Amino acid sequence: MKISLFRLLTELSSRKTVSRLTGAFAKSKTSRLLIPRFAKAYGIRVEDAEKAIHEYASLNDFFTRRLKEGLRPIDPTPDTLISPVDALITGMGPIKDGLIVNVKGQDYTIEELLNHSPRMINYKSGFYYVLYLSPTDYHRIHSPVTGVIVEKEHVAGKVYPVNDFGLRHMRRVLSRNERLITYVQHERGEVAVVKVGALNVSSIQYVSPLPDALVRGGDLAYFEFGSTVVLLTETGTFAGRTDLSVGSKVRMGETLGTFKPKA
Repeated sequence: MKISLFRLLTELSSRKTVSRLTGAFAKSKTSRLLIPRFAKAYGIRVEDAEKAIHEYASLNDFFTRRLKEGLRPIDPTPDTLISPVDALITGMGPIKDGLIVNVKGQDYTIEELLNHSPRMINYKSGFYYVLYLSPTDYHRIHSPVTGVIVEKEHVAGKVYPVNDFGLRHMRRVLSRNERLITYVQHERGEVAVVKVGALNVSSIQYVSPLPDALVRGGDLAYFEFGSTVVLLTETGTFAGRTDLSVGSKVRMGETLGTFKPKA
């Protein structure tokens, strides 16, 4: 009964209107007064931010902050996939005949996640990571590979929470929420970077200008509040690190695994 009530309340609050109102306030000058309290509440290391805390014009400006140069070194190991974000791994493993199995007790199809794109055939038996960004985390998204953007898609959708409650108790939120999907061709294949919107996220933004050619660790996009990235690799192209598991924390620039040589 309790879970059903929370699910109902979440359904009612997960409307774009609510997110727009929240986003409008977060971008207002008034919201900058909340930055110190916000940083303290979530234990954010303000000393890591590119600018001093008083220099941010709004809460959103602080939330999408860059970090001081050198704080997220890019692993130099060749032929590796790096984490595009600072995040908690909430799902990972091989894709089984187009199915992402048991992310907090729920299964997802690649077909739904990629909005029935013809490119889904490339990922039917690939590998996936679900990377959750809490409000504490750095919220800019970087390219996990060096390569060329071959396609982009914006999928309109809901804004359900993608935290533990949302993933466990709301129906398939990763494939029902708003998504910004980027397909990147690299030397060993293709990756799909699926940026998933969430409750109170007013938008997911690409950096401007967005280059066609990306480098590992280069700017790609950013969330305007906490959310999730689903990272997919093509069938037969990738082997993940064996020391990572669900519950592991990763930082942007850290190696997730290695691409296999082309046959």
